[in-house]
Amino acid sequence: MHWYLDVLKQYVAFSGRARRQEYWMFMLFSIIISVILAIVENLIGIPNVLTGIYSLAVLLPSLSVLFRRLHDTGRSGWWFLISLIPVIGSIVLLVFTCLDSTEDNQYGPNPKTGANNTSV
Repeated sequence: MHWYLDVLKQYVAFSGRARRQEYWMFMLFSIIISVILAIVENLIGIPNVLTGIYSLAVLLPSLSVLFRRLHDTGRSGWWFLISLIPVIGSIVLLVFTCLDSTEDNQYGPNPKTGANNTSV
């Protein structure tokens, strides 16, 4: 859960780098929360109110962690625009987010070798 909270604390930090674990744990918790909210909405009969509010609330943190994830693979954050290309763009972006970290690059030192990370 701390991965999710760390991303929310850095909700407008578009610079720097984010490891795969940080990105995918944030995405996992976001999906779980969205599913729970959708179930609650269906139970009480309000269509897409809670999920809509939640989606707006995590829009900036989601973009921020995506940009930092792309930076970690050595790409500019503007590569997220490739997702606008139907099907192919989303697949390419998925591949980029699954790639391993590059060594130190223009966006900062490799987060895997940082002092705050104990695992490699």
